[in-house]
Amino acid sequence: MKTSFYGGAAAIVLVAIAIIAWLSLYTVPQTQFALPLRLGEPMAPKVDPGLYVKAPFIDNIVYIDNRVLDLDTLPQEVIANDQKRLVVDAFARYRVIDPLKFFQAVGSIKGAELRLTNILNSAVRRVLGQSSFLDVVRDDRAGLMVKIRDEVNRESTGFGIVVTDVRIRRADLPEANSQAVFQRMQTEREREAAQFRAQGGEQAQRIRSEADRSVARITGEANGAAESIRGAADAERNRIFAEAYSRDPQFFDFYRSTQAYRDSLKPAQTKLLLSPDSEFFRFFRNPSGGPPGMEASQPTAQPAAPSAPAPAQAAPAQ
Repeated sequence: MKTSFYGGAAAIVLVAIAIIAWLSLYTVPQTQFALPLRLGEPMAPKVDPGLYVKAPFIDNIVYIDNRVLDLDTLPQEVIANDQKRLVVDAFARYRVIDPLKFFQAVGSIKGAELRLTNILNSAVRRVLGQSSFLDVVRDDRAGLMVKIRDEVNRESTGFGIVVTDVRIRRADLPEANSQAVFQRMQTEREREAAQFRAQGGEQAQRIRSEADRSVARITGEANGAAESIRGAADAERNRIFAEAYSRDPQFFDFYRSTQAYRDSLKPAQTKLLLSPDSEFFRFFRNPSGGPPGMEASQPTAQPAAPSAPAPAQAAPAQ
């Protein structure tokens, strides 16, 4: 009985010691700082990860995240120094470097974000308000973000926080201004397009005019060459005719008369009322073209010059 009593008491003592040991030990993870509070008063923070001892029932441990945290803000309207309105959406990244000062200044991550949001918005308005629209949108955006970060760090030094980066996610004109700028850009592009079309039409007309002049010049040269060739051909033809006439005037006279018969006596087009003994039909009466009764073999006197028989006058069509 006495032995069991001592065994139960020992068990109770061991349990009490285990509870006291469990309440006296705590760990600090790598991603957090540990700040002991003794009766509500902060003590030296534990910044290195590991196992630590505290006074049970007296000390309380507050854990503070030591990683890089994001701070998002709502878009705000900023007026640049050239009176251009901008809707700016910025965010920041920060981390706690002094947990004791952080706890004493803001108390928690949520309290720190509330304070940093106001500081960040003020720094954005102040820095961008001293810059031009083109600097914010295009020319000096990276430099402006560095200035904003430095401004926030100057004002947040008492919070035990360092801002590692500030970024402008978006910097646009307000919706009404964007529509006006878009309309102005569209009008400008339409004016440039109309100007380009007019210049193209002028150049096309110039090319067409030069082409027309070239066509007229080439056509004129071709027509002149054709007329020259035609004149040379006519001269050659007349030379051949003259040579043929000088060789056999009687045959030449016959040939020209047959041409006159062919041109005047066309089927269903011409009616002639002529005397049978007309000079026009002399080759019908005598193949040699002489007076009736003259033999075809008898030589005929050469005419003074080659002449075609006079064409007969056509009668009116019946």
